[in-house]
Amino acid sequence: MQAKLFLLMLLAASGSAMAQTAAPNSAAPAARPPAQPAARGPALDLAIEAARIAVDTCKARDQKIGVSVVDSAGVLKTLLATDGASSRGVSSSTAKAVTALSFKAATSQLAEQIKTDTTLAEKISANTAYNARAGGVLLKVGDEIIGAIGVGGARGSDVDEACAVAGIQAIQSRLN
Repeated sequence: MQAKLFLLMLLAASGSAMAQTAAPNSAAPAARPPAQPAARGPALDLAIEAARIAVDTCKARDQKIGVSVVDSAGVLKTLLATDGASSRGVSSSTAKAVTALSFKAATSQLAEQIKTDTTLAEKISANTAYNARAGGVLLKVGDEIIGAIGVGGARGSDVDEACAVAGIQAIQSRLN
């Protein structure tokens, strides 16, 4: 008799627990906002490969740099830094990628454009997250921008850009 009572109590408790856990789960789909579609960007393995090629290219030139790859929403997909890279160079890499993406142009183009376009110069200088020195380059599939790569920390932003371009060239044919 005691065993039956224990079994009934156990079943009642587990049924109550199931009901308690089932209720929130059944209501959860209605309470959740609809999922946002993923931003367009390079696949993670391609983002890592592009960053790695950029690092290797700059290392071969004896440059200590940071490399950032962002998707079309500006979300950081990967960040690599060589041994000995400065924190300024690493943060610059992300700022260059975000700047290129935000203004839909390579940062080397923006650097030239701000020399004569005071409105653009003011927009860029007003936001500390932007960096218009060369080294930020767009990732595209056809005419569609799917992200950007930024390199920072080399001696000469033209070297930053060359390393970024090397990373893009390594993966360009596999972007989709």
